[in-house]
Amino acid sequence: MKTKGRAPAPGRQEPLFLHQRILVEIQDKILSGQWPAGRRIPFEHELMKQYQCSRMTVSKVLTRLAQAGLIERRRKAGSFVRRPQSQSAVLDIPDVKTEVIARGLPYHHQILKRRKRRSSRAEGELFGKDGVVPVLEIECLHMAGKRPFCLEHRVINLLAVPEATNESFEEHSPGTWLLRQVPWTLAEHHIRAAAATPEMAAALQIKARSSCLIVERTTRSMDVTITFVRLAYPGDMHQLVASFTPIAAVPGAPPRRP
Repeated sequence: MKTKGRAPAPGRQEPLFLHQRILVEIQDKILSGQWPAGRRIPFEHELMKQYQCSRMTVSKVLTRLAQAGLIERRRKAGSFVRRPQSQSAVLDIPDVKTEVIARGLPYHHQILKRRKRRSSRAEGELFGKDGVVPVLEIECLHMAGKRPFCLEHRVINLLAVPEATNESFEEHSPGTWLLRQVPWTLAEHHIRAAAATPEMAAALQIKARSSCLIVERTTRSMDVTITFVRLAYPGDMHQLVASFTPIAAVPGAPPRRP
């Protein structure tokens, strides 16, 4: 029988991405204003009890929040929400599946299009090569319960990730698969509002020209661009984020994954 409030026994494996779920939930409360500047974050033992996780997992989450400038850790006093900066901080490359699960909704995805082709000239320049390069173009619809959550259009550089050629992305979505496969060192976001095109509206089950948030991200490993992705969210399904580098990219830390 599971004892409520007790941290996992040594050696017990915690659910995959648990620390990411905790991270997303706390980040959302801070960036939404639900937890204002100066509010104390629950103590470590309180978070351990709430999420049924180890102290190591909680410490990892709080460390990332502090490194991102969202909280301030005070010796013996606890952790407190810092005054927000002019732009919201991004803690990591978010996994759409984790975002959905963090909202307490069931997740699944559908691959709408998967095509290997040659890059356009603009894509070739983006991937740092003269002329054309082989790419994999994918469209993926992410679902939160019965409602479309995000429409993903992604181009993967097959020179950087040749393993993607034979990957179906049926078990794991393209973003989740890349998170597990490829180390990254730099990512950049561009965010804009846009009216839904007829194609976007049909996929997202919203009216044409409805407000959407468009997040465009380029991910690199050293000097090689791995992937470019455009994520289209219905206007009420996402929050503003900013350009970032991986928190783990500090001296002596292992590389993160896109």
